[in-house]
Amino acid sequence: MTEKTVNHGRFITIEGIEGVGKSTNLAFVQRMLTDKGLDVCITREPGGTTLAEQLRELLLTQRKEGMVDDAELLLMFAARADHIARVIRPALQRGAWVVSDRFTDATYAYQGGGRGIAVQRIDQLKHWVQGDLQPDLTLLLDAPVALGLQRVGKRGKKDRFEKEAEAFFNRVRAAYLALAQQSPQRFRVVDTSRNLATVQASIAAIIDEFSKSAPPADA
Repeated sequence: MTEKTVNHGRFITIEGIEGVGKSTNLAFVQRMLTDKGLDVCITREPGGTTLAEQLRELLLTQRKEGMVDDAELLLMFAARADHIARVIRPALQRGAWVVSDRFTDATYAYQGGGRGIAVQRIDQLKHWVQGDLQPDLTLLLDAPVALGLQRVGKRGKKDRFEKEAEAFFNRVRAAYLALAQQSPQRFRVVDTSRNLATVQASIAAIIDEFSKSAPPADA
């Protein structure tokens, strides 16, 4: 008799431009899920594995010669391939809830919307690297670009992406909002221009609703 493998893992991603509070609210989501007694795996992109973190350093470090857009895109997916194989899929297979600071939507927003790389080219890499893997829920933390960059300016030294012009982030934000409109069943847009307590009350309601829709761990 073949043993049936039951997978109740869920994949949540947190997206948004710089300065929208991803790190703060990722920690909040982690606490919520842990308090529910769930096995929670927190990770990030680019990053999450030794190799992917090294690629992250290449991607975020400002260099005199710059970086060709295609190289940036390919490095993002190289990091993602290792991340999926070593962290995301194994965690989901054991039934964990994976919460990632960014995933492929960020590539469509930054390299697609921001850099202007054709969506079709990103699609090809997406299907090659992740197959049918897709987040079950995506929290898009949204705020006006000027506010986000103002918050970033208070954090100290900026990385290569944070140094981009406001027009770049306007394109990124527009791409994110377009993705949310295209996939309303997966995306939940949260206005993070409001105070933190109000933002986290909205997030808590979303997570509570989503967690109730998941099969029980002993099903």
